[in-house]
Order: sequence, then C-alpha cells, then structure tokens
Amino acid sequence: MEALVARAQRGDPDAVEQLVDDLAPYLGRICASIALDGGEDALQETLIIIISNLRSLREPAALRGWARTIAVREAVRIARRHSIAVDPSALDTVASADNEFTGVDVRQVLAQMPPHHRAVLVLRELEGLSEAEAAQVLGVSLGTIKSRSARARDAFRRRWTA
Repeated sequence: MEALVARAQRGDPDAVEQLVDDLAPYLGRICASIALDGGEDALQETLIIIISNLRSLREPAALRGWARTIAVREAVRIARRHSIAVDPSALDTVASADNEFTGVDVRQVLAQMPPHHRAVLVLRELEGLSEAEAAQVLGVSLGTIKSRSARARDAFRRRWTA
C-alpha cells in the first residue's frame, strides 16, 4: 500500500484510481454510519479532500488513519448540514421473520441520535479506537470524548430497548 501511495503522491493517475478503489468501501461504511442518508455526499467530499491533499501526507503508512479522520469529520459536517427532525413513529423497530434485529434496526436507532454521538459510537465500537484516538480523530479533548461516549451509549441503549 505504501508504494501505491507514493506513486499516487507523484501524480500517477492509475495509482490514484486504485487508491480510491481500495479506500472507498471502508470510508463509505464510516460515512454511511455517521451521515446516514448523506453518506454518499460525505464519501464524495472525503475522497475529494484526500486526492487534493494526498501530497501533504508525510507518512504513506498512515493513509488509512488519515483518511478515516477526514471521513469522520466530513460525515459529521454533512450530517449536521442535512440534519432534520426525525419522526420516531416513522422509525418503529422492524424485526425480521425469526424475531432477530437487523442492520436496519441499528440504522434506525442511529438516525435518532445527533451526528457527534454517531461519530463517537462508530469510532469506539465499530473502528475499535481508544478514547484518546477517537478524541484525536474528532479534534476534541479526551474529557469530551468520555462524556460523549457515555451519553451516546446511554442514548443508544434507551432507544434500542424502547
């Protein structure tokens, strides 16, 4: 991957295309989890920023972390821009035929949460980042991450069990 990044930084269009193809699914999941319906917009903005600033990346091995940071920030920005009031009755939990919860259920619960809470949950629970790493990605203090994380988990739990 590092050789591919180096080629892309030198302006090799094939390397840039391959890099985008490699990163898009990973970043798309992050953007969709945070920005929800604005996920595609967030992914597009993320990829534009990555391509535009690729030459500024000093350490090619840090590409995924750098790209993740950009994706989270763009997804939160897009989610805030697209934020609308959610009608809870429109998000009734739908159980599958065998009475187990589905990914749609999780998405419905997440849709009821503010973008900064979704971002913390994605980084901590899905990406497995520590509180310190999540704070760095979001550009906030460790204390802020701790409080957001606790609030987001409590809110998710309350909505999930309601």
